[in-house]
Amino acid sequence: MTLEDSLRSLSLDYLNLLINGQAFSDVTFSVEGRLVHAHRCILAARSLFFRKFFCGPDPPSGLDPSGSRINTAGSPGSRSNVIPVNSVGYEVFLLLLQFLYSGQVSIVPQKHEPRPNCGDRSCWHTHCTSAVDLALDTLAAARYFGVEQLAMLTQKQLASMVEKVSNYEDVMKVLIASRRQGMDQLWTTCSHLVAKSGLPQEVLAKHLPTDVVAKIEELRLKSSIARRSLMHHHHLHDLTSAPDLEGQKIRRMKRALDSSDVELVKLMVMGEGLNLDEALAFTLCCREL
Repeated sequence: MTLEDSLRSLSLDYLNLLINGQAFSDVTFSVEGRLVHAHRCILAARSLFFRKFFCGPDPPSGLDPSGSRINTAGSPGSRSNVIPVNSVGYEVFLLLLQFLYSGQVSIVPQKHEPRPNCGDRSCWHTHCTSAVDLALDTLAAARYFGVEQLAMLTQKQLASMVEKVSNYEDVMKVLIASRRQGMDQLWTTCSHLVAKSGLPQEVLAKHLPTDVVAKIEELRLKSSIARRSLMHHHHLHDLTSAPDLEGQKIRRMKRALDSSDVELVKLMVMGEGLNLDEALAFTLCCREL
């Protein structure tokens, strides 16, 4: 077994502990009315947020450490009170725990299940509005719980998503989130996509803050100037290269004439695309050189 196989096996073992490990769990969360069983040592080892929550004198907010915990005494396998989680939804919380346990996660909604913001029953939710919203919620949760590796992974997935989405409102949502959370690479990708979209300024103003619209217009201006400069460069290149091409034709024809090879001269005339009148004039011109 290779090291990679060993690490993969370890990752799957820990993930199975999360999925099937109720008997060994020592902490239970309640998220949107559903129970999630977990293990304090793993959460504390993988997240500074949970370490402070379980061990610190001043637990961070987001989970409810107060006396409002739900009492589950008498229920099977319960050895402690249930901790309510109000900061994130059930699906996002599970994705967060999956990454903490296994070091990997697929941030994609369940395939072929109806989603509130995706009306396409055949959608695989790889880059639709539903997928974008889930990725944004996961990104916010990763940042909130201090899991930076998950935040970076989600940022890369969002960058891939926005390249494929057809709804520019989704791109603008990611743009705002990347700006708010200081994710420069994602901001650059989204801002250039919006700048290239051709959406008028008044439409952008309905979805984006004024300063962001100004940045988009600045990008468009720079892009326009760059295109004009490139076109001007190509025009100058064409102007300077045209006389040189004619000079090359003349030199090649002169060498053919100097060789007194009639067949070669005929081939040169045909190769340069000249008719007989042009060929005669061109030949006389060459002989005078």
